[in-house]
Amino acid sequence: MVQVALKKQWVAQAGLKIKSQIREIEMKKTWATLVFIGVAATTALSAHARDDKLLMPISVAMESSDTKEKLDSSIKYYFGKQKTPKVVQKLGNYASNKKTNAFGKADDVACQWAFLSAMLSLEQRAKELGANAVINIVSNYKKVEMSSETEYECHAGAIMAGVALKGDFVKISGK
Repeated sequence: MVQVALKKQWVAQAGLKIKSQIREIEMKKTWATLVFIGVAATTALSAHARDDKLLMPISVAMESSDTKEKLDSSIKYYFGKQKTPKVVQKLGNYASNKKTNAFGKADDVACQWAFLSAMLSLEQRAKELGANAVINIVSNYKKVEMSSETEYECHAGAIMAGVALKGDFVKISGK
């Protein structure tokens, strides 16, 4: 009887040990799978990540119905070295860096939204300062200036698009 009880106890202990080893192997498999999925996802995302530098026409962005509807026409905007009316008072400068969701959007559409957002930020700052114009507006992506009277710089990716602008806030004559 004692021998049968000892055998049963030994079998039970062996069974517990085997179950414990099986759980440990299953955990290792789970962790290995998770690590593999993480590496695969990271590799896939970095392979598909993009940050395309696009030079977009200012005129198209400024003439869009959204821009015309949302920007206050009492504030004038001058890009690059465009000739301006006489500057009566300088009120400071400001940089705006705006991003927008580009997922599922064409680059030009996403860039126009980011441009409008950056322009609205410049407009808000102009109003705070009492300016009636923003002059010397340049693209300022990652703090690298690109001055143009006809184009702005937009960086578009699979998920985000961004436009960074900076300009000088002034009061001009005739206003």
